[in-house]
Formats: sequence, structure tokens, C-alpha cells
Amino acid sequence: MNFGDVLTIALPLLVLLGLLWALSAAFRPRDTGMSDAERYQRELAARSAAHQASQVQQALALRARIEATTKPSQNAAQHSQHAQPNNAAVQAQTGRPPVANQPGQQPAVLPSGQLNPQLALELQNLVRSGKKIEAIKVLRQATHSDLLTAKNYVDRL
Repeated sequence: MNFGDVLTIALPLLVLLGLLWALSAAFRPRDTGMSDAERYQRELAARSAAHQASQVQQALALRARIEATTKPSQNAAQHSQHAQPNNAAVQAQTGRPPVANQPGQQPAVLPSGQLNPQLALELQNLVRSGKKIEAIKVLRQATHSDLLTAKNYVDRL
């Protein structure tokens, strides 16, 4: 057996061993740990979810404050219904509340900067009955506000 015969046997064996090693390395399970990019993405998603939750809480608290300041108590609503029986007749005829600032009515915006509780109640009733556009018109007439402001207010009701 000479050196050439050894090479013809050993060389294919070495190539076969190298091929087996490469295949086993290719199909070996990878490290299951997280990469830095995955860790960053998860931290970012958690911070984003926490920020969104805090924003939702702030918006709900703001909406509750606005509703508390614009909704009259039931006693005040009942008192206004008994004090002004003409309003019901006007609403029944025209289908919409009378414009504020008429004689015998409070102004649409009170000196404290809040909306007149009667007007706010009438707007809520219009929105609940599906007449958002009518509510926007009434609010614009009563307060002389622009369309976007009136729409945003009515959308919050």
C-alpha cells in the first residue's frame, strides 16, 4: 500500500466527516435566548402599552369632569321644566330647543365659563335621539362658536 492508496481512502473519509459535521451544525437547535433587538422591542411595547393606558385614564377622568360640570342635577332639571312650561311647547312645535339669550332665559355660557345646564341637557337629549347635527346647530347658535368646536363638544356628549 503506497501513499496514493492511503490518500484515495482517507480523502473521501475526511470529506464525508466534514460534510456530516456541517449538517449536524446546521440542524443543531439555536440559542433560545432573546437578542438585544427583541428585548428592546418588548420593552418598547410594554412602555407603549403603559403610556396608552395612562392616556386612556386621563381622558376618562377629563370626560368625567366635563360631564360633572355640564350635567345638571335631576332636581335642577325638574325645576327648569316646571319653571318654564313654554319651553316644552316651543320644542314640540319646532323640534328643537329655543335659542338662549331670549328674555327670561339664562345665557348659553354662564359667567363661570360653563355651559348653561338647561342647554347642556337639551343637547344631550338631541344627541341621544340621534340628532347630532341638530345639536351642533343649536350649540353654534347659542354660543356663537365655530363648527369644529361645536362638533367636538357634541361628540363628547
